[in-house]
Amino acid sequence: MYVSRDAGGEISMISRECTPECTESIAPDDPEVLAFLDQAGGDQRRLLRDSDLAFVRVLEDVIELMIAKGVISFTELPEAAREKLLKRQTLRRQVNSVELLGDDEDEWLI
Repeated sequence: MYVSRDAGGEISMISRECTPECTESIAPDDPEVLAFLDQAGGDQRRLLRDSDLAFVRVLEDVIELMIAKGVISFTELPEAAREKLLKRQTLRRQVNSVELLGDDEDEWLI
């Protein structure tokens, strides 16, 4: 493995081959390499999770739109999908009602 370091001496880039940016040779099992890879993987996992959450909302909206337009019937969905949709709708209503109550409470405190 070859690494590049930032001004503070921390690994900023890793390559399997020597490149103009990565010239320092280091063992693949070096604790610095493992820590860098763990951090980079964590960032990617967080981005993927955030993307998944946003995409789930898009899919939910598309399903609701298709049902509203009569393209599909709610009962045509697999039972597991129906249960998940109903659970999300219930949770969303609960969260929205709590947020509305929270807003009203704040107004009374002013």
